[in-house]
Amino acid sequence: MTAQRRFEAVIFDFGGVITSSPFEAFNRLESDRGLPRDFVRRVNTINPDSNAWARFERAEIDAAQFDRLFAAEAQALGHALDGAAVLAVLAGAVRPAMVAALDALHTAGYRLGCITNNVPTGHGAGMARSSDHADAIEAIFARFEHVIESSKVALRKPDPRIYTMMCDRLGVAPAACIYLDDLGINCKPAAALGMHAIKVTSGAQALADLSAALGLALPA
Repeated sequence: MTAQRRFEAVIFDFGGVITSSPFEAFNRLESDRGLPRDFVRRVNTINPDSNAWARFERAEIDAAQFDRLFAAEAQALGHALDGAAVLAVLAGAVRPAMVAALDALHTAGYRLGCITNNVPTGHGAGMARSSDHADAIEAIFARFEHVIESSKVALRKPDPRIYTMMCDRLGVAPAACIYLDDLGINCKPAAALGMHAIKVTSGAQALADLSAALGLALPA
């Protein structure tokens, strides 16, 4: 790190940052099923630390249990939706510009990490629905020095311990890190630890904000 460089590492969320937001897929599912918009998100915000989604992201339950428990939670809110249908649309499309940015950051000497809340389903950390997609996703994960998966460490964002775990693995202080996530609730603990947090609303916005923070022109 040069004397002028404030940041040493950039830490990324995966879904909604490197790939398109899973909420887009959920909205399409809701439309197809005649459900209220953001219904899946509503189910997952009730009892956020102990609902089916949270427990699955910590690998405390398997896919069959998630399917049943999520269906019960949805029914309690007045609509029929099984968990298997949600899992079937979970993997998002890759944003090529974000992948190009990872390569540019590596070339510029920045340390790269990824913290992903995921579930033990599909192929690999990216929860791909096919082996071909899994291969493409794994090639992206290979660009990071460290990847922390909630389903493997039994911790999930926004638990502050998962952020400090990444800092420990990278060997950098939180204040030397930029963190990107599409959920504000996940950005807050990163900022509280001293990271420069960027809430991602689109790929273009994320790259613009990251470029500004680093003083580095990134491919758009």
